[in-house]
Amino acid sequence: MGSGLLIGRDGRRAMMGGVLPLDKRPGLTSGDAPRRRNWVRLDNASNIFLAARSDADPKVFRLSAELDHDVDPRLLQVALDATYDRYRLYHAVLRRGVFWYYLQESDLRPLVTADEQYTCAPIYRADQRNLLFRVLHHDQRISLELFHALSDGIGALWFLSDLIVAYVRLRYPEQPGAAADDTGQPGFSAGSGEDEVARHRALVPDSFAHYFRQRRNRTGTTADGDPENAGREVRTARSRVYRVRGVRTPDNRPRLLELTMPAAEVLALARAEGVSLTMYLTGLLFESVRLSSGGLGRSRTLTASVPVNLRQFFPSTSPRNFFATIRVEHTYGEGADDLGSVCRRLDRQFRRKVTPEALERKLRRFSRFERMPVLRIVPRPLKDVILGLINRGSNRGLTVAVSNLGRLSLPEPADPHVGRMLFHVSAVRPQICVMSHAGLLTVSFTSPFVETGHVREFARRLTADGVGVTVAAARVTETELAEVER
Repeated sequence: MGSGLLIGRDGRRAMMGGVLPLDKRPGLTSGDAPRRRNWVRLDNASNIFLAARSDADPKVFRLSAELDHDVDPRLLQVALDATYDRYRLYHAVLRRGVFWYYLQESDLRPLVTADEQYTCAPIYRADQRNLLFRVLHHDQRISLELFHALSDGIGALWFLSDLIVAYVRLRYPEQPGAAADDTGQPGFSAGSGEDEVARHRALVPDSFAHYFRQRRNRTGTTADGDPENAGREVRTARSRVYRVRGVRTPDNRPRLLELTMPAAEVLALARAEGVSLTMYLTGLLFESVRLSSGGLGRSRTLTASVPVNLRQFFPSTSPRNFFATIRVEHTYGEGADDLGSVCRRLDRQFRRKVTPEALERKLRRFSRFERMPVLRIVPRPLKDVILGLINRGSNRGLTVAVSNLGRLSLPEPADPHVGRMLFHVSAVRPQICVMSHAGLLTVSFTSPFVETGHVREFARRLTADGVGVTVAAARVTETELAEVER
């Protein structure tokens, strides 16, 4: 497998080069009087990211787009400036209070940097006041990396899409719709309605609070009075959960492999089994882990965590985190274990848990837990310990994670100039991230381990079913990195 990714060993220059400090900006000096800055508490999901982050999993994810030309860094910077001004949330830095973390507006400005470090390197550092995202470029690729406490995948896609549209309009000014608006900001048309959306993408309270902290639910009945258990996470007691183990990468960079294939061919395989694409890929990942394990032993249950975009059930234009995770599982040796049967079982589990009613019950329980009086007075460092323990307990019950951002179409004039779009995350366990654009489906594998047997089995099954798969692998071991330097 060849390397389709830029690999660097020293991330220091890119990490420090992504923000223009306040005292270096034209027209501002350290003697200027400070202004009052807006702030907002982190939502519950974001607090867990703070407590659960580690050297191996800094809770960073990356979205990338490949264009039909080498990226012009100067134009990309202009596009970033315009896009950044429209997303007030992305101006925020993370602050620590006595009882909670909060986001606070800043005067920092982001700088486009070359992609010279390994993917999903840490962004948030407790001893630094820095922006929680960075924009990178390499050859034909534009990448956006975010600290997950700032936004989720959908919110990040909004930002990246607007950034690409602004850039393409600058790069191809002769195309329709490429003119700057009357404010001089390139890439956006005045009076298009986008300003109204931008106002909603501000530093405002989270959508979890809007929907799940009210007394009564959407149907008018009390959530506490509902006796049903639909949507509750039922964990098997008949077999232990299998956990993937291996040799960790030497410097905590994730092992990354990108698989690219025709989206229509894989979707046809899912439809032939009567399941969604996400559950087909989850079942295929289970089978790949089983085949590469050398035998599951007594731990015959494989489980997956699957995030669900809540905006499709509870309308929201906020780019802040607004998702829930669904757990699905299959125990081998207790019924049919062929791929189709596994996928259909997973699909039935998933569909039961992603109804608006089941999601609302689940998220109201989390909200009640967050608002418990005893937890509200617990100092933040102790909250971190408690949430960290809860997260580690949850991790023990998971084998893999699967995240699908779906099919993306970019606004004109950007869409014809963009080919593959890619998505991947730092990971504490093997994970796949999926998205498609321009008829190409990308499945990005990340793992804290150097072993790639499950990726090999995954690709083998697809090619055996007639799907054309290409693979690009990032180098992570000392031997692999030495090959880059020679």
